[in-house]
Amino acid sequence: MTGDRLQKLMARAGIASRRKAEELIAAGRVTLNGRIAMLGDRARPGDDVRLDGRPLAEPTAHVTYLLNKPAGYVTTASDERGRPTVMDLVPAAPGLHPVGRLDLESEGLLLLTTDGDLTLALTHPRYGHDKEYRVWTAPEYVGDEALTRLEEGVHLDDGPAAATSVRRAPGGAVLVLREGRKRQVRRMLAAVGFRVVRLVRTRIGSLELGDLPPGEHRQLGEEDLGRLRFVEPLL
Repeated sequence: MTGDRLQKLMARAGIASRRKAEELIAAGRVTLNGRIAMLGDRARPGDDVRLDGRPLAEPTAHVTYLLNKPAGYVTTASDERGRPTVMDLVPAAPGLHPVGRLDLESEGLLLLTTDGDLTLALTHPRYGHDKEYRVWTAPEYVGDEALTRLEEGVHLDDGPAAATSVRRAPGGAVLVLREGRKRQVRRMLAAVGFRVVRLVRTRIGSLELGDLPPGEHRQLGEEDLGRLRFVEPLL
């Protein structure tokens, strides 16, 4: 059958990432030409695709922001406890959502986009985008033994974890990871006897935070986006 998969159409319309769109389809909330859609269905031009009874909006030009997230902001679209969210720091756009997470007290490079395909490319484990973190620790001096253990791997409650690379830095260290489990950097440092005092994500792939001030954002252009999208998958 020709046409695009429904989750791709939904991502292009800015409704959700492909992964979230698949969940919506599996939940029976999407219809195709009047019937409940199924995973694997494709739609051609002129087909009637609806979410909760409403037609999909026509795809619009996507927008992607690079934000220097300050501490104290939640990485969600909304917060039931009324805390400030990263959405308060960037212009509103239909379908805009954070790509991955930084926890409440973490800072640094965070992407927000309306492009579900880009979200998939940045979060799917097979693409393995490097993520670099500058951490300040207590105690401040991270010795050779701890650096070696971080690179060789430590055991966490959700499985082993290792840094792609790690080096000492004033007051702490710089770690590069290829995955992003919940509070992973903090838990890895705790496993080798250190408490993270401050954590700043400085790079994702080839995209660097640079001198962007905390709380400020910039919109990414096609050159930046092209480098993020086209990465060789890991074998």
